[in-house]
Amino acid sequence: MPDGAIVILGGTSGIGRALAARYVGQGRSVVVAGRDAGRAAGVARELGGDVRGIAVDLGRPEAIAAALAGVTDVAHLVLAAIDRDENSSRAYDLAGALQLVTMKLVGYTEAVHALLPELRADASILLFGGLAKDRPYPGSTTVSTVNGGIEGLVRTLAAELAPLRVNALHPGIVGDSPAWASKPPAVLDAVVTRTPIGRLITMDEVADAAAFLLENGAVNGVNLTVDGGTLLR
Repeated sequence: MPDGAIVILGGTSGIGRALAARYVGQGRSVVVAGRDAGRAAGVARELGGDVRGIAVDLGRPEAIAAALAGVTDVAHLVLAAIDRDENSSRAYDLAGALQLVTMKLVGYTEAVHALLPELRADASILLFGGLAKDRPYPGSTTVSTVNGGIEGLVRTLAAELAPLRVNALHPGIVGDSPAWASKPPAVLDAVVTRTPIGRLITMDEVADAAAFLLENGAVNGVNLTVDGGTLLR
C-alpha cells in the first residue's frame, strides 16, 4: 500500500460510505467499518477495488482495540459513526444518552488510541460532529452535547498528537442522505428557506469537504461547518 490505507469507522452507510467510494475511485486502499460484520463485508464487495469490511462497535470501547488489531499502515482515519438519539432533560432516556456519549466521545478517542501505532507520520484524523452543537432543537440534548464535545476533542487531540493533524466536520442537514432524503418537503422547507444557497447540502459536498480536511497539510485543529450558510440566518 504505497499510499497507506483510508480507514473509515462508520463507513457502511451515508456520508462515510460516500467518502469511501470517493477514495475507491482514486484507487486507494480502504477499510470500512460498521457494527455488523456481514453488512461491512457486503458494503466492501459493493464498493469493489481494494476495500475491506470489518466490524467495530464504537459503543463498546473495551472491544475496539481487538477489532482494529488487523488494520495497518493508516494514512487517514475517519470517525464518521453516528447514532440518532432523541433525548431531552424532561424525558431523559439514560440508556440512550450513555450509548451516544460513549460512542462519540469515549469510542472515538479509544479508536484513535488503538490505531496510533499504525498511523503514518504524516497521517490525518477526521472526526464528525454536527450542526446541533450550534443550533439545538427540542430533543437534541445529548446530540448537541456530544457534538460540542467533538469540537473540544479536536483541539486537544491536535495538541497532543502533533505533528499528526486532527480536524472535525460539522454538516448541516444533508438532503440526499438516507436519513433525510425520504422526509416530506414540509419538514425541510423551513431549513431551505433560511439557507442562503437556497437548497440543502449534498453528500458529495460533504465528502469533498472531508477530503479537503484529510488531505490539506496546512489545516489542523479546525472545526469546519458545512451547511450552505444556514447559521447565518
